[in-house]
Amino acid sequence: MKILRFSCLVAAAALLLAGCSNKAGKSSTTGWNYNDPKWGGFEVSDETEQGTAPGMVFIEGGSFVMGHVTEDTRYRWDNMAHTVTVSSFYLDECEVSNRDYREFVYWMNRAYGEEYPDRVSRIMPDTAAWRDRLAWREGFVDYYFQSPSYDEYPVVGVSWLQATSYSTWRTDRLNEKILVDRGYLTLDQENLGTTAFQTDVYLAGRYEGDARGKKDLNPAAGGEDRNIKKTDGILYPYYRLPTEAEWEFAALGLIGNTYDERVVEHKTYPWAGQSLRSANKKYYGQFLANFKRSRGDAMGIAGNLNDGWDYTCPVKWYFPNDYGLYNMAGNVSEWCMDVYRKVVNPRGGEDLDPFRGNIYMTYEKDEDGGVLMGEDGFIVYKYEDPNNNRRNYRQSNNVNYLDGDRASQLEKWQDDNEGAAEAGEEEEAEEEEGEEVVEESSMNDDDKWTENMYRRETNTKDNPSSTLVNNHVRVVKGGSWKDRAYYLQASTRRYYDQNKSTAWIGFRCAMDRLGSRAR
Repeated sequence: MKILRFSCLVAAAALLLAGCSNKAGKSSTTGWNYNDPKWGGFEVSDETEQGTAPGMVFIEGGSFVMGHVTEDTRYRWDNMAHTVTVSSFYLDECEVSNRDYREFVYWMNRAYGEEYPDRVSRIMPDTAAWRDRLAWREGFVDYYFQSPSYDEYPVVGVSWLQATSYSTWRTDRLNEKILVDRGYLTLDQENLGTTAFQTDVYLAGRYEGDARGKKDLNPAAGGEDRNIKKTDGILYPYYRLPTEAEWEFAALGLIGNTYDERVVEHKTYPWAGQSLRSANKKYYGQFLANFKRSRGDAMGIAGNLNDGWDYTCPVKWYFPNDYGLYNMAGNVSEWCMDVYRKVVNPRGGEDLDPFRGNIYMTYEKDEDGGVLMGEDGFIVYKYEDPNNNRRNYRQSNNVNYLDGDRASQLEKWQDDNEGAAEAGEEEEAEEEEGEEVVEESSMNDDDKWTENMYRRETNTKDNPSSTLVNNHVRVVKGGSWKDRAYYLQASTRRYYDQNKSTAWIGFRCAMDRLGSRAR
């Protein structure tokens, strides 16, 4: 009887869910048919589940303690422990390899090399990043990116801007293939230069290739075809770099270290325990990451190598963490999306998917109200202009919010708004007034405020110099082949100029998870 009662409950729940999901094709609010030209042609897609893009792993989100839980041996105090929540997302299983990036360079050269050679030169890795004034590394300069012997090794010498360009290109190739496979697009190898497929150009209705599309069910369309839209649920979200919080959360892999919603032991590294060596009987004592054990010891002694690698190692090496991610500690450090600030989560900062670096852009429109295209075949973007009724943000560039904009400068803010904030005024009122000041300040003013905040004095007061902290430095996470064990901690954070590259920084891509947060 208990089994029968349970079966009935399951059946009832299934019927209820079926009714809520409107699989019958009728609106639950109007009763009108979906996907029926006779009833207006309102379309509802059954593509409700996002698939996993090539090379990626699903990362189920949750809350965790972000930041240092061990001694800050460098005394930087730039990552105090705090609890945040990260939504589910996708992350590359491995770091982007030389072969992956060479495919990008090849495609860009084929599509734009003849007409726009600058586009190709801008994305080329800086192979000279391997050089050191007191070391011989010309073999890496000449062969590391080109030789098939290094196909499976992480690409280096790539700046943050180049990594972002790779992510955009990868998105375009993925969505182009999806449209071709589904018969909505003809694969034409002659579509090069300004006619090459771009996801945002296609969605804006400005793609000039042979796009057959699908039948438009709107009776006013007269049975004509239309382009695929976001509402069809076919195209994937954009590849991008992970946020700092996402990267650290994924590196820790806490799904293998929890019981009944409790973290059994906070991890320091992507694996359990505080040791850098394996406790598995089969691999007992072997190192779990590619790093530098001590000065002069990059790989161990001949005949008994410790981690086995002096410089980089293949991207799919060592044991993966509990999410199935490889080399989240060691090998190469990795770019994150965030603009670096010493205070990672300021007062008033978000504790759900925190990120610093939001700049909101929108399409530039032509005289007819359509999306404006540049002569190079790219959409022309401009800064979004928030209206005065918006409360969640007041300007398009929010990089300096609560750190570098005028609202962050309490002393100056009080001078400019005399009488607006009296001593003892409630915190909520301060925040509201602060938002008003942000609305009035320009982007250039905020850049100046940031420069002044992080300015330091040299030997003379007349010769000040700024630190490297500005709006163009990005967070770098994870240790590399040239780092000591301290940098293998998931919480350790560094920064680097987004326009520069080194032989110890690589990257991997992330992607938003649409819909349900669990699978």
